Amino acid sequence: MPNEEPQYKAKIRVIDYSTEHIQESEVKTVAECMPHVKSKKSTTWINIDGLKDTKLLEEFGANLNLHPLVVEDICHTRQRPKMEDYDDYLYIVARMLSYSDKSNSIESEQVSIIVGETYILSIQEKEGDLFDNVRERIRKGKIRRTGPDFLAYLLLDTIVDNYFAILEKVGEKVELLEESVVKDPSPKSLFKIRALKREMLKLRKSVWPLRELLLNLERESTGKGALIKKETALYLRDVYDHTIQVIDTTETFRDTISGMVDIYLSSLSNRMNEIMKVLTVVGTIFIPLTFITGVYGMNFKHMPELEHTLGYPSALLLMFLLAVLMLLYFRQKKWL
Repeated sequence: MPNEEPQYKAKIRVIDYSTEHIQESEVKTVAECMPHVKSKKSTTWINIDGLKDTKLLEEFGANLNLHPLVVEDICHTRQRPKMEDYDDYLYIVARMLSYSDKSNSIESEQVSIIVGETYILSIQEKEGDLFDNVRERIRKGKIRRTGPDFLAYLLLDTIVDNYFAILEKVGEKVELLEESVVKDPSPKSLFKIRALKREMLKLRKSVWPLRELLLNLERESTGKGALIKKETALYLRDVYDHTIQVIDTTETFRDTISGMVDIYLSSLSNRMNEIMKVLTVVGTIFIPLTFITGVYGMNFKHMPELEHTLGYPSALLLMFLLAVLMLLYFRQKKWL
């Protein structure tokens, strides 16, 4: 199956748990996972890091009776966050965001989640995720009485909670950039504004569709034989509320960043006005001085001041006094 995205080596981790036991293992084949999936006495979480081995995904699809379009959507990692109901399982797509200190930008990764009757299958683009706290909660036994639907809630809740950490980083960048734009507007500042707007667009595209996804999951709990229990629907509503908070904060930042362009242009205009004011003052001071030098630069024969002994220093003194008087006048008018 074609995959247009960069591919990474696949890593399969399995956590099989119930109220009495927990088993964690790293496997290499689909066959090693199936006994856990087929067991009705436990919940199985299969996590795949990497999309390099598309045959592996196809094999999982065949063993779990996944629709070919689902497998195709998993491999093509430009999917919009969504939830699709296939009766025997739910297919969920979300965007997991992380902040890269190296590139100083937001990086986005698709997470596909298959929610079955006794299992969860989560597929990520590359190794490394935010779910260590979920694994720790499973190990402690507090959630081992729940089923796959609650585990799906935990994964989505972890993804959404991480958005707040991303927004905190973005907020710091917004404050620093706003201060920079006001104090020292430059083409570099404009470039940073555009880069920040692209990051906010990426965040917006990741968060907005989550509202519909979570609402659909909540509605799923009302159907007959639903894979999402009513108890879990209450927790999903809490994730929905968090999503709304993230959306509101995102829109606030977007408005602030859009306003930075106006601040940038205003700052440039103010700087230009200051420059023009200085040049105007300098030009205004030199107008009478130029007049005096122009008068005495005329080549008329009968100009008595030209032959006066103190004519030259007197002219210089007059020009100096005029310049000083004009500067004092401008200062009094608060033009300087």
